[in-house]
Amino acid sequence: MAQHNGKRLRVCCSWLIGLTRRLRLAMRGATLNVYKCLGNHFSSKWRNTVTDRASNNSLESQGIKTSATLLWNQGTAQLVEQAIARGEGVLAADGPLVVATGKHTGRSAKDKFIVRDSETENSVWWGKTNASMTPAHFANLKEDFLAALATKETLFVADLFGGSQPEHRVNVRVINELAWHSLFIKTLLVRPTADELAGFLPEFTIIDLPSFRADPERHGCRSETVIAANFTEKLILIGGTAYAGEMKKSVFGILNYKLPLDGVMPMHCSANIGADGTSAIFFGLSGTGKTTLSADASRTLIGDDEHGWSDTAVFNFEGGCYAKMIRLSPEAEPEIFATTKRFGTVLENVVIDPVTRQLDFDDNSLAENSRGSYPIDFIPNASEHNMGPVPKNIIMLTADAYGVLPPIAKLTPDQAMYHFLSGYTARVAGTEIGVTEPEATFSTCFGAPFMPRHPSVYGNLLKERIAKGGVSCWLVNTGWTGGKATMPGIKRMPIKATRALLNAALDGSLNNAEFRKDPNFGFEVPVAVDGVDSGILDPRGAWADKADYDVTAQKLVSQFIDNFAEFADHVDEGVRQAAPKAA
Repeated sequence: MAQHNGKRLRVCCSWLIGLTRRLRLAMRGATLNVYKCLGNHFSSKWRNTVTDRASNNSLESQGIKTSATLLWNQGTAQLVEQAIARGEGVLAADGPLVVATGKHTGRSAKDKFIVRDSETENSVWWGKTNASMTPAHFANLKEDFLAALATKETLFVADLFGGSQPEHRVNVRVINELAWHSLFIKTLLVRPTADELAGFLPEFTIIDLPSFRADPERHGCRSETVIAANFTEKLILIGGTAYAGEMKKSVFGILNYKLPLDGVMPMHCSANIGADGTSAIFFGLSGTGKTTLSADASRTLIGDDEHGWSDTAVFNFEGGCYAKMIRLSPEAEPEIFATTKRFGTVLENVVIDPVTRQLDFDDNSLAENSRGSYPIDFIPNASEHNMGPVPKNIIMLTADAYGVLPPIAKLTPDQAMYHFLSGYTARVAGTEIGVTEPEATFSTCFGAPFMPRHPSVYGNLLKERIAKGGVSCWLVNTGWTGGKATMPGIKRMPIKATRALLNAALDGSLNNAEFRKDPNFGFEVPVAVDGVDSGILDPRGAWADKADYDVTAQKLVSQFIDNFAEFADHVDEGVRQAAPKAA
């Protein structure tokens, strides 16, 4: 009987298991049908409302004709869905969209051109930074771009603002062939309200086509890649590169061209606000700590990269951030690291495990310049309005790989203009065998590639605003101490010391310190600061070989003097006298 009952129990269990499986399959099928119905419903609804977010000013009114389906001002979720469906990227485990940009993992500076015509002939600083394109070549390029647009099945159109202060912003329309590019630029620029979108009238238009291949002979460019700006037609054409930063920097170029005419100082800087309500701005080239040092949990972030300084405010040009991801850690940069676990963040060239979808920020096999873009409100202490009061402190950051500059120095207005026009930093030249010297980099205004006008235009604006506002100016070196970066055992300035010095400058306590005059550069250097090893405040004293320091310092001084020669005739005597002195 027991054996018989056991058999019946096994049959019963088998039947229950089978029934459970059938129920699960039925439920799964029903669920899929529900999702399918919902998907059809929402898809239909979205199709019907695509034009609801369109401006009353159509592409056709701009002379742009295409049979493509136009997806206007799409939301983040819609653009992520489009990007994944079109095979442009994948979702990481915690929600960000991960994409690869192909061979272009940074800006193509040598492929950037400005049309040289009656508008720009005498207003643009022509040379290696601002290369010229003839109106005829641009006409050919525009014709071919419009022909390429006409063949696209789908295009994404975003109407956005460059600039957070309404009286100084520019209306920009961006036309993309990639969904993730549209998501990127929507994230990075300032997003209009629904009411502002309805009557949006673009002043400038950017057409971004990574699939386009330029013809150097027909288009007057250098390669298949081209970024061409026409300030007369107010049109920018970007082709042959999937690096999204080209769009962001094109808008920066527009504002750098326009705003000085209104007396507004455009700046390649980050900015934040202290607990006392005063603002600080941070100038610095890549690798100097501009993003890291401005993302301070104790201060309110205005923005991390591009700003304007008007009579009444420091205002962010953007509505998002574009941070470096390589070797990002939760310990060093917790606020930025947290954005990599958010839906809506776009990660470029970050290595991802195809199975687990976990991210590896230490792997540079795709790019050293891996990037993350995210809305600024992903930073917990970001300013609600992307603006703050006019600054009380200016920080000029450098990463001196020669080990010559002190960790902090106080600058006069003339010295501030000198160092602003110099835009100095240095880096290790490379890892090749035999490389023993750092490489100096001078990028005027801390952003030469994005400054269409002569640097003296921006330098004089800065000097005027410093004098008018009684602003304190500081040079902060986040580079190496005790020797050149290429020497064995030489390390970078401790971040803890840099933050302590920076905090003392921003809260005003550093003004009460004892200072000495630097014999090479003439600026004031504190002798002692609470909480900071006094040994690093004297660069020469930190070197084991003092004679070697003296030789290296004079070499750097000579590089400063040689670099500044092209600006000497455009500044007053006070700025010329602020130059470092050769022995």
